[in-house]
Amino acid sequence: MKVRVLGCSGGINQSVATTSFLVDDDILIDAGTGVGDLSLDEMRQVRHIFVTHSHLDHIASIPLLADTLFDDLIGQPLIIHALPETITALREHIFNWTIWPDFTELPDKDRPVLKLEPMHAGSVAELCGRRIEMIRVNHTVPGVGYCIKEGDK
Repeated sequence: MKVRVLGCSGGINQSVATTSFLVDDDILIDAGTGVGDLSLDEMRQVRHIFVTHSHLDHIASIPLLADTLFDDLIGQPLIIHALPETITALREHIFNWTIWPDFTELPDKDRPVLKLEPMHAGSVAELCGRRIEMIRVNHTVPGVGYCIKEGDK
């Protein structure tokens, strides 16, 4: 497993980006402004985003990524994994047709480019030989961390 730090700050400047980690080539842990450092080809490989919590420095690139990759995602949606509370925050405050279009309904409800998948603390997602366990953490909003294991390790 390869982990690339795209950003790990709460703010931005020329050499600093907000939180995002690329795991191998297809998983993001959070989608802060560091996602902008990926090439278009690298962005196209991302299939899943595991969000730790709803603060802007962890989600800022989700709407922009969905917009950038729109045509590539038709029939193969980008899947966002997060706590139900985080999914609710994304729906109510970002993908609400006021701040940003609802990409869970575009180009239509049967073929969205974005899929919001709730997870619960303690649950595990298995992706291509990797186990991603959601672990509850203490934060000012409902938040989690992720323990990622490859194979039987």
